[in-house]
Amino acid sequence: METNPPVPRAILVGIQVPSVDDVAHAASIEELGRLVKTLGYEVVGTMSQKRYEIDGGTVLGKGRLEELAAITGGTGIVGSMAIPQKSKAREHFEDADEKRPDAPQIEPDPRKPEFVIVDHEISPSQARNLERATGAQVLDRTGVIMEIFHRHAHSREAKLQVEIARLKYVSPRLREALAGGERRQGSGAGESDLDLDRRKIRDRLAELKEQLEGIQRDNDQRRSARRDQLRVALVGYTNAGKSSLMRALTGSEVLVADELFATLDTTVRALKPETKPRVLVSDTVGFIKKLPHDLVASFRSTLAEAIEASLLLFVVDASDPTYEAQREVSRSVLREIGADVVPSRLLLNKIDRVSVADRAALGAKHPDAILLSVKSREDVAALRETIIAFFEAAMVEDQIVLPYAKQGLLGDVYENARVLSEDYNTTCRIMKVRGLPGAIARLRRTLAAS
Repeated sequence: METNPPVPRAILVGIQVPSVDDVAHAASIEELGRLVKTLGYEVVGTMSQKRYEIDGGTVLGKGRLEELAAITGGTGIVGSMAIPQKSKAREHFEDADEKRPDAPQIEPDPRKPEFVIVDHEISPSQARNLERATGAQVLDRTGVIMEIFHRHAHSREAKLQVEIARLKYVSPRLREALAGGERRQGSGAGESDLDLDRRKIRDRLAELKEQLEGIQRDNDQRRSARRDQLRVALVGYTNAGKSSLMRALTGSEVLVADELFATLDTTVRALKPETKPRVLVSDTVGFIKKLPHDLVASFRSTLAEAIEASLLLFVVDASDPTYEAQREVSRSVLREIGADVVPSRLLLNKIDRVSVADRAALGAKHPDAILLSVKSREDVAALRETIIAFFEAAMVEDQIVLPYAKQGLLGDVYENARVLSEDYNTTCRIMKVRGLPGAIARLRRTLAAS
């Protein structure tokens, strides 16, 4: 009889620096726990320590490191390490934390945790030292996010983007094999195993970037063809409800899952019921605190949907106590890619999970925001009307003259503008249309060139 393999067990480790208050620190640890659970690991406890900064060879102080090692089955010893000099203020800050009666928040268990997950990006040497001391595998927050992206990438473009980011993350973390370090003979002579591995990564990165550039050229052409169409992009923190809203607005069968980074591939669908001209809605990859820079860089082409949209719908989970911090994280990523200048509307989603009193407070704090629940048909219908009204305000009425010899372009007219009336004479069809100025100008250029 087959038995399922045991679920990997993990301990979360957080470092609280003086600039981070208790609430923000707790929220960050809780979010890390959700990330780890998305990987399918069981979180058996958390350990935190106050330090002035994330420095030193092992991230944690000596006392906390020994406590952690006792739970994971390690020795608590790294080897020879220089002891950093501390000021009296630093000693007081960290010693007070060591003496807290509520730390660490972990109970020893017969089955030792196999993973230590650190809620920060740590250096390769810090990770190695922690592994030596604890006997467990060590991942930092960046490594966890990288692994989630790797598992959730489905399209060829997303897979290439994630592999590029992962290789950039792995490269500085390569280490010599236990028996390695010797120079090779023959082909590749003069290279150590580490040198060879790093060269292979450089070659693979060059190959992946070339493949990705080809895909992105095709995507750029598709976006260029949609340049004068009505385009809305859903942006926001991961798991804020963007995919659920995408499904509600367009009727598309996009993946909806209550987990972080369920959606990595950009999806573009028409608003339903369909309008004339059509409104295209795109779902984008979610953001998160401390999103690795290499992932933002790799997904820049995907995020171009946000840059080139006419309207951003900024989706926020209003039921999350940290929604303001999540909103600022999303805004900072949009600033990084140059999308902060695109007109936007704030959507306070999941309002059905918010009390009446808190709902009133949210409305007063964000008077221009749209409060909605994706589960409410009335709320979705009202949002649809808001989107249409936004584009209507930018439209103009004009006249298109279509010669009978060019009737093959009639479909383009109907797709890019709303035909208000038609008249005919002996040589052409005369149409009164309403649409965006750019779309009408492009129709005129197409008619003149054909």
